[in-house]
Amino acid sequence: MLAKDYKGYKGLPVLAGLETMEDAIAKGLTVAESVDRLKRYHWTCRRLSLLLTSRITAMPIYELKMAFGLHAHYLAEHTESFFNRVREMREPPYGMDVAPHAALDLLLDEIGSAPEMEPFLYGVYGVVIPALTEAIEAQMGVDNKLFDHPTYRVLRWALPEIRDIDEYGEKALAIFLTDEVRSRYAKWMGLLRECLGVMGGLDGVAEKKETDLGRIFSGRSFSYGIVPARDERFKDVFNMGVNAEAFLLDAGYAALPKTIMLYFKRMREIDVPEMMASIIWETKDKPWAYYKDMIRQLWDESRHAMMGEVGFTSIDIDWKRIPFNLTWSYLLNTRMGPKDRHAILFFIEQGLMPARTGKQYEWEVAVATANKLTSLIQDYDWADEVLHARIGRDWLVPELGGQTSAMEYGNKAWTEALKDAYDKFEEEGLTRHANWWAGIYSDACKYWGVAPDPKVLEYDLSYRDSRPDRKQLATE
Repeated sequence: MLAKDYKGYKGLPVLAGLETMEDAIAKGLTVAESVDRLKRYHWTCRRLSLLLTSRITAMPIYELKMAFGLHAHYLAEHTESFFNRVREMREPPYGMDVAPHAALDLLLDEIGSAPEMEPFLYGVYGVVIPALTEAIEAQMGVDNKLFDHPTYRVLRWALPEIRDIDEYGEKALAIFLTDEVRSRYAKWMGLLRECLGVMGGLDGVAEKKETDLGRIFSGRSFSYGIVPARDERFKDVFNMGVNAEAFLLDAGYAALPKTIMLYFKRMREIDVPEMMASIIWETKDKPWAYYKDMIRQLWDESRHAMMGEVGFTSIDIDWKRIPFNLTWSYLLNTRMGPKDRHAILFFIEQGLMPARTGKQYEWEVAVATANKLTSLIQDYDWADEVLHARIGRDWLVPELGGQTSAMEYGNKAWTEALKDAYDKFEEEGLTRHANWWAGIYSDACKYWGVAPDPKVLEYDLSYRDSRPDRKQLATE
């Protein structure tokens, strides 16, 4: 019987529906060919996830901060799946901590050293991600889905998310990659394309071109942007004039106005990715699982910020009127080392676990507002924090000598980071710590169709003398 006429029992699909018999006979890469491609995908995803993370702090545009967090998370997850598949294919993982081709490293070095946002976007979304998408699609088209089925599954999981990144990148480039940018960086863009040519395409399948490659931007060391930046929509970013936690925890205030503080706290979490990105960038030589976990948490915190954005939009509040302060990320990044920053983050996360004052309490407040969106936001915010506390226990607690030591270390570091900051920002003319609460609360009441509570309108407690966990700061 010819392969084209081959049929399963009573017409059932043959070969579990993975391939026709004709294709199963004709198609397939060798193990070595499949592994060679996977190693390139692995290295690309590994390095690109860290490069995207490295730009979050100093990237002023809010939407791009959020997108970089998502895309770094996708790539970090697939880094692990590509690595694990290679290990299954008679290939020990030795050598997977170096680039499979020098031109691939040069390509990624140049993108990581891009001096401005626009060339960085072009390198990531105009060169690497399209090449990675094309390479995965090509392998799925020629590999044998039966013989190399585990690889097929890994690729089939990765491809939709890589395509999502590609689609987002096309939209970003349509906005930022102007003719002037193309002209200014034409030589450098040509170098990136030459890197792909020298390595035979990202998958190494095309004919390799003989070209001398020189460095342009990566010839000088990359300077990480440690100071968080925000775009022009964010006003008065050093304002610490409204203490959200004290209001939320005060039983004398009703649940409904606390909605605003819940949304404020969520969107203010922009500062967590801005801070966590610095930990990830400055912490070297950890197992990949560490970076994957930390990037996952960074993405979760980005999601929380966008949840707050959704919340404010749902009650017709223009969030641009609210001063979302970046003081936490600014102080931790500029005053503390990466271990101190992580310890502070861990201490805060552990402080969110108690039911009476932590995430469960915030969820209960949200439920009491009788607003489904608010309770849904807090439901997932609470769930995420449980994971984040585990990440800290896995990676930080052993380094600091146990849970108690880690908590003591984080508590002390947090107080040190905040020391004299409130007055210092005011003395330097960065802010007057204006109380923005009454106007936003009044507008929310109009949306809710209720009269503002005079007592709530008068709320005027700042962060001058206490931390968000209500611990008093020492005054000199």
